[in-house]
Amino acid sequence: MRTIFKGKILTIPNLLSALRILLIPAFMWSYLKLEDNTATVILLALSGLTDALDGFIARRFSMVSDFGKALDPLADKLTQLAMLCCLLLRYPRMLLLIIVLCVKEVFVASTQLLVIHRRSVVLGAAWHGKVTTLLLYAVMLLHLIWLDLPGELSWYLELLCIAMLLLSGVLYGIRNFRAASLPTASEDPDDAVNAQAF
Repeated sequence: MRTIFKGKILTIPNLLSALRILLIPAFMWSYLKLEDNTATVILLALSGLTDALDGFIARRFSMVSDFGKALDPLADKLTQLAMLCCLLLRYPRMLLLIIVLCVKEVFVASTQLLVIHRRSVVLGAAWHGKVTTLLLYAVMLLHLIWLDLPGELSWYLELLCIAMLLLSGVLYGIRNFRAASLPTASEDPDDAVNAQAF
């Protein structure tokens, strides 16, 4: 069944990923213009829910596709970057987290492109990528819900996210460089069953 959807674009998981991208201007408007934290939390939580659903549906119904493996992490990172930039207005030290996120994603994307170029394979997510995404969503939601979050606690949470981003970036780099060096064009069996999101 997976081979049927491998090259497909219009699948339920991909539509959910597209919906997540469409939610970005909605929660940015809610936070920046309306200054409605409750609505922003709801929209961001809905975005996170679609993130969990698309991976579950892709695995459960064998709808994993190469396009989805690219679209899903893109939706994740755009969502995270947009929300962090919004929070930056209130928490200036978020800038370091944003920089590390951008550097990590550029590095991982570059090594992924190397794998695609050499083996024509789009690798899926790894556990550390999922943990990083979950942690980022949790920290962002906490900053939205806890309006009087102490500055020191905020900084410690940001450092935790930075540490996880760096670890994930290193592990993805090792995996991708190893995959790119393999002589065959077959995908690693462990990657084939992974969720679509980084």
